[in-house]
Amino acid sequence: MQVSSVDFNMGTDPILQRGETTTSIGRIKPELYKQKSVDSEDKQEDVKICGKLNFTLRYDYENELLVVTIVKALDLPAKDFTGTSDPYVKIYLLPDRKKKFQTRVHRKTLNPVFDETFQFPVAYDQLSNRKLHFSVYDFDRFSRHDMIGEVILDNFFEVSDLSREATVWKDIHCATTESIDLGEIMFSLCYLPTAGRMTLTVIKCRNLKAMDVTGASDPYVKVSLMCEGRRLKKRKTTTKKNTLNPVYNEAIIFDIPPENVDQVSLSIAVMDYDRVGHNEVIGVCRTGLDAEGLGRDHWNEMLAYPRKPITHWHPLVELPGQATSFDSQGSCSSPKPPPTP
Repeated sequence: MQVSSVDFNMGTDPILQRGETTTSIGRIKPELYKQKSVDSEDKQEDVKICGKLNFTLRYDYENELLVVTIVKALDLPAKDFTGTSDPYVKIYLLPDRKKKFQTRVHRKTLNPVFDETFQFPVAYDQLSNRKLHFSVYDFDRFSRHDMIGEVILDNFFEVSDLSREATVWKDIHCATTESIDLGEIMFSLCYLPTAGRMTLTVIKCRNLKAMDVTGASDPYVKVSLMCEGRRLKKRKTTTKKNTLNPVYNEAIIFDIPPENVDQVSLSIAVMDYDRVGHNEVIGVCRTGLDAEGLGRDHWNEMLAYPRKPITHWHPLVELPGQATSFDSQGSCSSPKPPPTP
């Protein structure tokens, strides 16, 4: 890859281009669905309930549409300091994760009334192979939205033959570690202070969220050099087809003078390539002095051991809702001038 010096006065592109701003969707591993219908009864007592969701189902035979109306939710848990939540619902017709709908956000309520209708094009004879997935979220303007819980309707025909509108009430199962797992990425960081060169080697990913109807994804990794919310440079790996466990072993190099290391961070986005539509975000992570937890620790370890590749697994998280509209209006400072004699 080309090695080029960082210009700390570059433009103000956010991390994702306009065509790539799709919110990451769904957080359930496809393999969980297959076993859910078999053993959900046995595990029912282990599942924590955090409210109820009311929705209606109807099949439009003439236009071959599944018509879903999200009516309301009851008794949601409070996620905000004020003792309330700002809930909204995402809905998918699995295993297709690329077509999703989302309700409006309802402010400061634990019993939101949505009354919003969505239509999924699907042949009637395909309904036995499809599942409805509702994800209930708490909107947060300044950070990643919290997942409150989820509802999965495994079998439409247990509810109704869908010839008439059927009203359904389902318990909302609280979000668990499994339900918010988007996968992990392994990469190494190595910094050469004398050359002012940082190398991030994307090694591999595992257990990525499936994004395609086939139950797989076509993942690639995009790495952006960031400064105060502004993208200075970006690089990306090759695309690996039809896999949830891609192996890359590809090095991405940025020129960063030692005096600027404390000003920058790296944003890593695992993307699903789509030949027809927009590429979608599977999950993201960050590393840098201003990152949190492992992201900050990995960066500090890299600086503590120069010239040595430091490798860690990082969990992927959902793309923050505000990722494409940074609040910061300032620009990165120019590289620090050399000290005067």
